[in-house]
Amino acid sequence: MEEKIQQFITYIEKEKRASYNTRISYERDLRKAKAYFEQFGMTEVNEITATSVTSYLLYMEKKGFSTATISRSITVLKKYFQYLVRSGWISMDPTEQLQSPKVEKKTIDVLTMEEVELLFEQPSKRTTKGIRDRAILELLYETGIHVNELIQLKKENVNLELGYLVCEGEKQTKVISFETIAKEILKEYIEEARPQLEKGETDILFLNRSGQTMSRQGLWKMIKAYASQAGIKKEITPHVLRTSFSFHLLQKGWNGNEANDLFKKINWKEMKE
Repeated sequence: MEEKIQQFITYIEKEKRASYNTRISYERDLRKAKAYFEQFGMTEVNEITATSVTSYLLYMEKKGFSTATISRSITVLKKYFQYLVRSGWISMDPTEQLQSPKVEKKTIDVLTMEEVELLFEQPSKRTTKGIRDRAILELLYETGIHVNELIQLKKENVNLELGYLVCEGEKQTKVISFETIAKEILKEYIEEARPQLEKGETDILFLNRSGQTMSRQGLWKMIKAYASQAGIKKEITPHVLRTSFSFHLLQKGWNGNEANDLFKKINWKEMKE
């Protein structure tokens, strides 16, 4: 069975131009299924039946796997066995009658203006970390910037005088403006707090206590800690701040295309952040 999995992975990589992440995900799901089938003596692909596949999916359900995970596994198994049929390794597809369970769309919490203000009040105005964290929160909210873009910002990417920052991505460069409040807080961070965080020469804008680039995980934990401190019960992530930013633009009556487009993108296409 291992040989067939490897051949299938090579097929989706070379023939279907599957991405690295897709290849890794498919390989992981197939190896999990392989381990299950082999427990019951099914070591060859032609020994796997519709009943055994259903048994595997029931096993996943009992183990507490999410509907989304089970649905993905069904998709992978279907493509795998369809490939085996086309290649002549098996004559019948044991997944032919399988249907993926419906995956409920995850709703996103949006903060009220009062909750945003309450969240921003939590970082201390008297500590280096507090000044840095307030600047991060303001930028996340006012610019809709991605976490990866924020932690990769360099000092030279920020123009305080004109109030904009430049995000240099692999595919495109974005210029994003920010308001007066963020400008003042960012200026305070750059001039007063950041020099105290520096442990050596680096052009990265936001530094952790070790003088290194902040991590995504560290930034997430920081936001959650302040939300808890503020007594906000909603699940708050950098993504929620971005959603709230665009939603509040619309609430204020700014009905421009940019606000609408950003709101649509944030809500339905960027759930990973």
